[in-house]
Amino acid sequence: MDLSNVWALGVKELRGLIRDPVLMVLIVYAFSISLYVSAKAMPETLNHATVAIVDEDRSPLSMRIRGALYRPYFTPPKLIARPEMDARMDAGIDTFALNIPPDFQRDLLGGHQPDLQLNVDATRITQAFIGAGYVARIADAEIGEYLGRHREGPAIPVNLALRARFNAELNNQWFGGISELISAITLLSVVLTGAALIREREHGTVEHLLVMPVTALEIMTSKVWSMALVVLVASGFALVVVIQGFLNVPIPGSLPLFLGATALHLFANTSMGIFLATIAGSMPQFGMLLILVFLPLQVLSGGLTPRESMPEAIQYIMLAAPDTHFNIIAQAVLFRGAGIDVIWPQLLTLALIGAVLFSVALRQFRGFLQ
Repeated sequence: MDLSNVWALGVKELRGLIRDPVLMVLIVYAFSISLYVSAKAMPETLNHATVAIVDEDRSPLSMRIRGALYRPYFTPPKLIARPEMDARMDAGIDTFALNIPPDFQRDLLGGHQPDLQLNVDATRITQAFIGAGYVARIADAEIGEYLGRHREGPAIPVNLALRARFNAELNNQWFGGISELISAITLLSVVLTGAALIREREHGTVEHLLVMPVTALEIMTSKVWSMALVVLVASGFALVVVIQGFLNVPIPGSLPLFLGATALHLFANTSMGIFLATIAGSMPQFGMLLILVFLPLQVLSGGLTPRESMPEAIQYIMLAAPDTHFNIIAQAVLFRGAGIDVIWPQLLTLALIGAVLFSVALRQFRGFLQ
């Protein structure tokens, strides 16, 4: 293999990428705006949920309940009339509508058990599930404090001391931004190499390469290192500028160690991208193949759901996927500050998987050129 050929072909790939505005916009978006938005809008977070209240009691207790629904979990409650409640929920204006019946406070003080009605827009499934529990606990706390004239917690025989490791603030934005970064690295590494090969076919430059004194190994290696370099640089930028800068997420681990592991992951994934591109006949077909491959990798590799909660058969099968080991490495280094003494088995496995994928892709690529 002539390294000068590999270098020249790789520079050609970088120039071709720069002249592709769609892919350039995708790279910038995936490693900047997408990370920020994903961190700020985590779906399991109750944030500024809209709530309306039908207060037919107009008592001090009902006012306490209204005042307890505060930001940032809820928007300021809007007082509405009872006939408006269904119409507003049908229009999607309110996620929650709490109906406090007449004489609610008087019935409580008289020893009765009046009902509160909470209407929930269940089409907003995540906020509906979490917010309904929030509203119920807030109402119970305010009612208990009002009746007992003071707020008291349940008496328990032990004192539970909570110590949150690695995320003392329990801030889910820390998890959201880094998880999106891991997904962007995986997706872009496959997309860029696959698109580069398909672009060669569509522009007719594959025939030009065949008559040049270059080998299939040199062509494929040039595509791997050039596209991997782009994703690696973008990942470093995203970690320093977006994750640490704009999102203020502390990274306890070593950034060079993470980028080194990312390079191994990119070696495997860019090879996978070339393999998929040789199978696909066009860019639309490549997109369909990408969906069939990327979604299972993302869902089953442990990035979104802990691997321990999956069936054992799936856990063993996914050990053959590079994403599984990369997720373990990324979470260990970026969340828990692990060193190479902890993640070396995953690094070794990732290198072996990358070598196998590169060999398979090279064999397929040679057939593609013939």
